[in-house]
Amino acid sequence: MTRYEAPARKIHREWAPPAREVDWTLTRIRDRALDRHIAACVGEGDRVLDLGCGEGALLDRLKREKSIREMGVEIDGNAVAEAIARGLSVVHDDLADTLSCQKDNAFDLVILNQVIISIKGPVQVLEESLRVGHRVVVTFPNFAHWKNLSHIFLFGRLPVTPSLPYQWFDTPNISLVTVKDFRDLCRKRGFKIEREEFVSGESGEETRTVRALPNMRASSALFLISR
Repeated sequence: MTRYEAPARKIHREWAPPAREVDWTLTRIRDRALDRHIAACVGEGDRVLDLGCGEGALLDRLKREKSIREMGVEIDGNAVAEAIARGLSVVHDDLADTLSCQKDNAFDLVILNQVIISIKGPVQVLEESLRVGHRVVVTFPNFAHWKNLSHIFLFGRLPVTPSLPYQWFDTPNISLVTVKDFRDLCRKRGFKIEREEFVSGESGEETRTVRALPNMRASSALFLISR
């Protein structure tokens, strides 16, 4: 008599994508688009926390122009090394972890320059930033810019621009936001908007200040908020 043997069971393994490096050089035009406007929000000798500071270009400028007492946070180890080589005080850490360790009102200004679209829990990060800083400056690419919407309407594809420079399949962005969206968030959460700045600019051009219809005409936006 032949003994019955059950067929070998296939073991299901959950697929996990390979780790990849994000090419942050693609965002250099966008990341520097509002630097002069950010600098205008900084007081002489301010204590400044720059979350997602990259290689420290903005902190370096603020240290030279405003004599700030700086702290930067960056998750990219290579960028941290570059920032430290500039003589900046920068730590290699996740920005949410760093925020949780800071005391209330430890800084005069917290900077979130083009980072809220690529982090989890952006509202919680904003709340924590307002806890540790008297004021918070937030910048982001405005998805409602007319060129983005026109590209979708005409070609049926997500746009690739200096403010949104990645293809849909390799973007580090996990959220998209418009000027109106952010204003609505501030109203609902009780954030006071102290200043707004809007610019438009593409590769090879200087950014231009946008004053009328920013939700449609601005490629990047800045908000200075407080409690």
